Amino acid sequence: MAALDAAVSECRACPRLVAWREEVAATKRAAYAGEEYWGRPVPGFGPADASLAIVGLAPAAHGGNRTGRMFTGDRSGDVLFQAMYDVGLASQPTSTHLGDGLELRGTRVTAPVHCAPPDNRPTPAERNTCSPWLSRELELLRPRLRAVLVLGAFGWQATLPVLAEAGWRVPVPRPKFGHGAELVLHGPSKLRVFGSYHVSQRNTQTGKLTPAMLRDVLRRAAEVALVD
Repeated sequence: MAALDAAVSECRACPRLVAWREEVAATKRAAYAGEEYWGRPVPGFGPADASLAIVGLAPAAHGGNRTGRMFTGDRSGDVLFQAMYDVGLASQPTSTHLGDGLELRGTRVTAPVHCAPPDNRPTPAERNTCSPWLSRELELLRPRLRAVLVLGAFGWQATLPVLAEAGWRVPVPRPKFGHGAELVLHGPSKLRVFGSYHVSQRNTQTGKLTPAMLRDVLRRAAEVALVD
């Protein structure tokens, strides 16, 4: 997994994403003007033997693209890691920077696109170009993987084909995304796939996704994944 993370962080396969992430890292947001941005693809975060994978969308321009860690240093991460802490999946409720002491329990957080995209919207072509990284990550997790929690419709559409390629039998037509969606897949192992609205600022500020809703689906996924 360490070798995969290192390879991910050096990827330059998508010209639009490379240009954007590097432009953001050079121009910066005023609040972070004194910081050195990561400005590269952001690898997954969490133990290599995790039994639960959480799949988002892509790093935020001034979050993961700045800090070098998924969901770290932005409001989406504030919501996610607080909820993970509340249900026992994280050692602390905040994720601010590399080396802040955060550790995840049996859980790895990743995304189908590893570079920050303009307007938080990767193209289908960029998603497809990046999908081998997610495929390899899930392959490495496969011996212990019991559950996958997907945040948002984009991640759902990206993750199900990767799971199918890895040998899990995904129904055709593919099940629709929805908050609280739950699938049981068979293949290399029995795998539960859960859906949740993304922890985007829009969803959390409008109440489409509340902390209680997020805790509930995280707790369900954890109960499946972390059974001794």
